Amino acid sequence: MKREAASAASFVFFRFVTKAPGITTFSVKSAISTEQHETDRGAHCPYCRTPVGADAPECPQCKLSFPRACALLGAAPRLAPWVTDTAGVLGTDEIRRLKKRMEGIVKRFPQLVPQVVLHRFAAEHPFATHAFWLFNSANLAGHSRRGCDNHALLIALDPQRGEAAIVTGYGLEVFLDEEAREHLLGLAAEHWNHSRWCDGLLRLSDALDAWLETIAVPTDADAFQKGEF
Repeated sequence: MKREAASAASFVFFRFVTKAPGITTFSVKSAISTEQHETDRGAHCPYCRTPVGADAPECPQCKLSFPRACALLGAAPRLAPWVTDTAGVLGTDEIRRLKKRMEGIVKRFPQLVPQVVLHRFAAEHPFATHAFWLFNSANLAGHSRRGCDNHALLIALDPQRGEAAIVTGYGLEVFLDEEAREHLLGLAAEHWNHSRWCDGLLRLSDALDAWLETIAVPTDADAFQKGEF
């Protein structure tokens, strides 16, 4: 599914599972059955999970499109560069540390356009719908970078709902497939289970940096000059 005149994206999302009052754990598959988890892979509607082509203007089942998502969810939160915490769970120093980490990654991989958003999304709508809507609304890569040229990466986290997502433009999907994104989110689990949001995001960022390093070795000088991953 695509935004009108915009690049499409793919996403992976997870839920935290509350086992007891005050105790929250992060799990890849315990929140949903294995069958449903496998169904979530690939191009599916972020609202009803119906399989849909990446270039389809709307979901054939529920008719969700980007314009309809905007009508449903309203205006997107205003994003600060690299890190936005409308949920108010990060301290000033933590935001500074995260921004510094994002800056370091961008210096090493200039094509990457990362954005971290901690926000309380409306509970009545699926988290995947929010992630789809926010990624497209933010237009992180800009209007000139579409399709395979879109290297935007959104990390969306709702501490209250206990859900998180990594959304990537199609230019990153070949390098960060669903398994890789699941792995990145899973690494943050130990920290997020204890409400250490900054620590989890830093752990995820370190792993992302290391992963990009393994695939960023140019095969020849031309690839390096072009800035290809």
